[in-house]
Amino acid sequence: MGTRRGRGLLAVGAAALLLAGCGGGGGDAGAAALGKKQATSVLPDAKAVPGWRMYMEPDAQEPVPGYPPSTCVARTKEQRKTACDPVTFWGASAFSRKSDKTTLDFWILAYEDEKTADAAYDVLAQWYGGDRVGQNAEKVEIGDPGAEHVANRAAVGTLAGPGTITQIRVGTTVLGISTGTTGKAAVPDKEIEAFAAMFAERAQQAQNGEKPSAAIPGS
Repeated sequence: MGTRRGRGLLAVGAAALLLAGCGGGGGDAGAAALGKKQATSVLPDAKAVPGWRMYMEPDAQEPVPGYPPSTCVARTKEQRKTACDPVTFWGASAFSRKSDKTTLDFWILAYEDEKTADAAYDVLAQWYGGDRVGQNAEKVEIGDPGAEHVANRAAVGTLAGPGTITQIRVGTTVLGISTGTTGKAAVPDKEIEAFAAMFAERAQQAQNGEKPSAAIPGS
């Protein structure tokens, strides 16, 4: 499921977790483990996504033992051990666009090394991929972001309108993007692709020791 290049929140709400777009950008040139501040900096802020109203500011935290991050969901107990127990930091930021009643959510799961993130990605792709966004979901082409990525869209998601879920692995991180609406128009593929590339680039910048600055054009 998804695509590989090489082999290498703070609750967003139930609807946000099920409606998303899979994407990202950047490769594994640098695959350093991220600290709390770095994980927070990867999450897009208002400057990174112009035209959207931010209703949840970027924030990352250390998981509470025994309580996996709400964005880390797996089918079995063993899969949760693989994907959720090793999470070092996790967080989210969220936006809305009143004009078409659309939500846009980003989340990050950070791991201690690339191998652990790779194994987690495979588990999470089984959960968020395919029909998780809604029945009869179809693949969305988003270019070639990150080391691995998968994106699917359903005509009817949990907000009653079209929804897309995107997942990307960049080095030691697994990223998620979701879009959903109560309206009738889906967020276009090109926008999903741009969100994915921007988010993945921010993750790569952080792992390179840089301050994430990638943003959607127009900021």
